Amino acid sequence: MFKEIRRSDKKLTNEEMLDIMSNAEYGVLSTFGENGFPYGVPVNFIYQDGNIYFHSALSGHKLDNIAFNSKVSFCVIKDVALIPDDFNTKFKSVISFGEIKEVPEDEKSEIYMLFLQKFAKDFMEAGLEYIKKAGGKAKVCRIEIMHMTAKGKK
Repeated sequence: MFKEIRRSDKKLTNEEMLDIMSNAEYGVLSTFGENGFPYGVPVNFIYQDGNIYFHSALSGHKLDNIAFNSKVSFCVIKDVALIPDDFNTKFKSVISFGEIKEVPEDEKSEIYMLFLQKFAKDFMEAGLEYIKKAGGKAKVCRIEIMHMTAKGKK
């Protein structure tokens, strides 16, 4: 169903892939809408237990697309550097394919804690207060990964 990496010499190890997914700050979520156009949007994310988590407003373009088609692609790029004299770019990337499900209300606080630990660990108390006030005004979504590959130029 999914194609393998064409350039096997650029394939990264599973450990490198997991490092990218655990430490990158954002990725691009690509959805497909009923208007026939793809839509890519950058989001902060958490990678946990083989799933990707992100939060969202309660409505908007990406959620409309997800309601139309819950199958998505998620791209993460890390350690990018231009190599102008070689007309090339150094990079590490991961491409994931999966299906999105909304995280049930009783699981949201655990995911919010993971976001705080990753993005605001020095502000946990203020972050908890922020979540308490704004938590009901956001959705948390989980991408259940079906296929994931990583490649790079070192």
